[in-house]
Amino acid sequence: MADYREMWSSLDMDLEKHDELCAVLPEFYGEIYMEQENRPEGMNYFNMVVSEIHGLRVKELNEGKKENKKVVGTFCVFVPDEIITAAGAVSVGLCAGSDFWHPDGEKIVPKNTCPLVKAAVGAYFGKTCPYFQSCDLIVGETTCDAKKKAWEIFSEEIDTHVMELPQMKRDKNKKHWEEEVELFKEKIESVTGHNITEEELYEKIKLHNEKRNVLKRLYDFRKVDNPPISGKDVLLITQIAFYDDPKRFIEMTNKLCDELDERIKENNGVYKENAPRLLITGTPMAIPNWKMHHIIETSNAAVVAEETCTGTKYFKNLVSEEEKDMEGMIKNLASRYMKTNCAVFTPNKSRIDDIINMYKEYRADGVIYYSLPFCTCYAAEYMSVKEALEKEGIPVIMIETGYGLEDAGQIKTRLEAFLEMLDK
Repeated sequence: MADYREMWSSLDMDLEKHDELCAVLPEFYGEIYMEQENRPEGMNYFNMVVSEIHGLRVKELNEGKKENKKVVGTFCVFVPDEIITAAGAVSVGLCAGSDFWHPDGEKIVPKNTCPLVKAAVGAYFGKTCPYFQSCDLIVGETTCDAKKKAWEIFSEEIDTHVMELPQMKRDKNKKHWEEEVELFKEKIESVTGHNITEEELYEKIKLHNEKRNVLKRLYDFRKVDNPPISGKDVLLITQIAFYDDPKRFIEMTNKLCDELDERIKENNGVYKENAPRLLITGTPMAIPNWKMHHIIETSNAAVVAEETCTGTKYFKNLVSEEEKDMEGMIKNLASRYMKTNCAVFTPNKSRIDDIINMYKEYRADGVIYYSLPFCTCYAAEYMSVKEALEKEGIPVIMIETGYGLEDAGQIKTRLEAFLEMLDK
């Protein structure tokens, strides 16, 4: 990484503490990603993005701020990026994927808070995340109680807008969500000082649909007998999608996909022959949470899909491009985002249907139900998911784990027993 200390200092970051993070991440990334064999050359771009994760992209954001381009930080796939970018602002995901931030987080929230929320709070208040430090606005949503309390805490320090996500999907709930999307548009216009035109919103709807399509193209390569790219690499690409410039991301991911096309023609896969194929479902995995994929793929198994927010939930379903008037586009945006089957909803049978359909579509051999500790919504849904999968004859195991590596050996032992069962 180049020297960005002057920029970080201007963002009022804790440079000494941030240096500790920068010293650990390259080695951690190297062990997990760079030691993979037969990686596609197109991954070099994404390697560069990670190597500059707190540098180059942050520099772009802050250069844009000189031209009054606002930066909007988001945590969730329910926040409509189309509206942010239509107003000329930039949408970025925020730091929340490492236990490095937990000590600072525990000064603010209870120790038994979800690791993702605790990390986000620690990253902000510890001043070690340049994305937080660059934000003009943070956008939250009511997808869990821990997040709702976090938004209250953030709002005392930084402009914070909360979208009230309905907990059911009845007609009146869908109408309410349309109103929330409209309110969000008004908030973004207020922050940016720019009234979004119909032409601008329609253009960004098409752009983000294109981004979703390229991610679907990438995922489709994992359906073949021996995928030409690892699950770890696909997870990384999806995580980077939350940060990167959309047009550049589309270009570089399509370039990688062109290479994967050729690798399939050459039968050039990355796994050992007959490696068990696993689908992961559950809680999101923010950078640098690569733990579960790494344990699986160093146990001679293949992760072929993720039914998660850092997986298919992020790009599944396009926004209709039929309407070009503002009212119609707002309705279409609201409709698309309400199709996301988060565990916050009740009832939530559609998520079970998604898991079963994906299991068949990606020709998986088993399902890993992944949950972060203290994530009540996802942990509580396990029993209903397990019952439905067992009726379909689908093997499933639940693994609840945080960001730390202290339980990695235990998880590997449980996973190996599960894989042995699949082989019988």
